[in-house]
Amino acid sequence: MADYEFDVVVIGTGPGGEGAAMQACKHGLKVGVIERMKLIGGACTHTGTIPSKGLRYAIFRMMDANRSQLFLDHGVFVDVKYPVLLKSAKSVVQKQVLLRAGFYERNDVPVLHGAAHFIDPHHLEVVNGDGSCKAVRGKHFVIATGARPYRPPDVDFTHPCIFDSDTILGLDRDIRSLIVYGAGVIGCEYASMFRNLNVKVTLINTREKLLEFLDDEIIDALAYHFREHGMLIKHKEDYERVELLPDGVVLHLKSGKKLKADALLWAAGRTGNSDGMGLDKVGIVPDARGNIPVNEHLQTEAPHIYAVGDVIGPPALASAAYMQGRYASSHILGGADLQPVRDVPTGIYTSPEISSLGRSERELTAERVPYEVGHSLFRSLARAQITGQTVGMLKLLFHRETLEILGIHCFGQNASEIIHIGQAIMLQPPPNNTLKYFVNTTFNYPTMAEAYRVAALNGLNRLF
Repeated sequence: MADYEFDVVVIGTGPGGEGAAMQACKHGLKVGVIERMKLIGGACTHTGTIPSKGLRYAIFRMMDANRSQLFLDHGVFVDVKYPVLLKSAKSVVQKQVLLRAGFYERNDVPVLHGAAHFIDPHHLEVVNGDGSCKAVRGKHFVIATGARPYRPPDVDFTHPCIFDSDTILGLDRDIRSLIVYGAGVIGCEYASMFRNLNVKVTLINTREKLLEFLDDEIIDALAYHFREHGMLIKHKEDYERVELLPDGVVLHLKSGKKLKADALLWAAGRTGNSDGMGLDKVGIVPDARGNIPVNEHLQTEAPHIYAVGDVIGPPALASAAYMQGRYASSHILGGADLQPVRDVPTGIYTSPEISSLGRSERELTAERVPYEVGHSLFRSLARAQITGQTVGMLKLLFHRETLEILGIHCFGQNASEIIHIGQAIMLQPPPNNTLKYFVNTTFNYPTMAEAYRVAALNGLNRLF
């Protein structure tokens, strides 16, 4: 006998869980949500996107003040310590928790706190921290449990100088030097933030290039600006062991190099939160990194159980997770109002920021697509000159004959916002998805959006 019965049981209250729960309840299904943390929001709200981007914004505000000629003329220099900067980020977390808790309350969606464990295909138990247990029955389930940083067993994460992307937000002191092991999105973002705090940063990349999934020109620009700002980057390196010191760490690399720093941030991969859920009871077998395999409709091996968000692996973006959650519930409802999640723009919050959508030059060349390139350098835009954010560019890739937009790549301040203008046009059906839109549209002046007109005209000038 179940204590609760629902049409849809959502496990996790991050973006994926929230999207699934809201889509289902808005269409009349009885929805229950399970969250193992005391507060809702998942890793996105508490240890990932929100606090890290809040910290980044606080760092930028301090940098802006210290670059201001007005402040410089009056001898004003702002030096806010890392723990204080973190406090401003945590205030945003509190606001987000209250906001999202209101979504569930207003829509009469109960949130059961505890760890979910499947008993059979339609029943699970929710075990709270005090040992109490509730039985839940569901017709359908959406697993949205997210992911956590991967921790190799030979690295001692209890040492006060070793961190991952979760625990680095608990750093309670200033540091002078930092080794970041892993040059994926998270590693590059944190390396960028700490370098902006004048911390000596060494970024260890196990691959040949930074963020290899990006367009080569964007990769080269990012590496150049990292080095230009004093960051040391080492490619194709693997760790051998981590030596612990009372006041820091020494990272021994297989190449024979030794690197010493006040702290080590381990940012090499993530693990899906699929363990301890009794998935073997329902025929679901996660991969070696804990990711749950799903089909194109986000269904697992048990068709009535869906999985969304970081627990299914790439793209591992909050934006994609939310839409995946909505799509899973839409599929449960049998409707066709939502399409599978595709064409997700990247949003990488390094300094400078990066966002891209569509194919890269490397991919188009391999596919033998006749394309051309249109550039707009931010240093030539009046708005960028006014704000002092002149580093960066907008790059449009388009078909030489049809002028169809094939790829958009943006590097610089507010890139993750600028990308959406091009996204709206690129995803239109032919013939509305061409370069002509940007040439024939009047943009406000001075704005960063004007970069699209400049890039489009630059591209057209290359045709012959």
